[in-house]
Amino acid sequence: MKLLAVVVPAKDEQATVGELLARIARVRVPGHELRAFVVDDGSTDRTAEISDQHRATVLRHPANCGLGAALRTGLRAAVEAGADAVVYLDADLEYSPEDIPSLVEPVLYGRADYVLGSRFLDGGRSLLGMKPHRWAGNHVFTALLSVLAGRRISDGQTGMRAFSREAADVAEIVHDYNYAQVLTLDLLRKGTRMEEVPVSYSVRKHGESFVNWSYPARVLPAIWRELRNP
Repeated sequence: MKLLAVVVPAKDEQATVGELLARIARVRVPGHELRAFVVDDGSTDRTAEISDQHRATVLRHPANCGLGAALRTGLRAAVEAGADAVVYLDADLEYSPEDIPSLVEPVLYGRADYVLGSRFLDGGRSLLGMKPHRWAGNHVFTALLSVLAGRRISDGQTGMRAFSREAADVAEIVHDYNYAQVLTLDLLRKGTRMEEVPVSYSVRKHGESFVNWSYPARVLPAIWRELRNP
């Protein structure tokens, strides 16, 4: 039985992480054992305790380090655990863990090493209720990423992705706060085969997104740093 690691960065997600882990435990991928790796990024609530109760491997940051840093920790732990493939998804239940089998399928069948779960390939029907500034920001940053990557990408901001072991091992995230654009640029520059598959999406009902008015001011320097990275 091969290991499929599911990396879940989480900060103060006690309202959702239990349900998410319970649903992950019910997902079946033939020939693979699913194991959740929750990266508790400096939570001040019961996120780590609830994750431990659901038998997740809990990786703790003593202070909030940022989503990029949390994903870096999770990918490293998954590779060190011997994962054959890795899935990443946000802890806020915006993305459905039931989409894991279709998300990771291109990796398991050898067609791709890096898969983006796109919220737009279904025509955006699942995006009803998304705040206008979030919708606009997704399109602007995805368009920028497409230009820099030299290929069309439909959802560069997605919070659900899959990796082969090789892609997870070589992935570099040069920014602690942000990962979305710099990770894709890094892997494409290394010749990684990428696909997109449609995933479902629902607007978060608990907590607050880290994406706010300051997001562009943090993301653009991160992209510039990645482009200058040899």
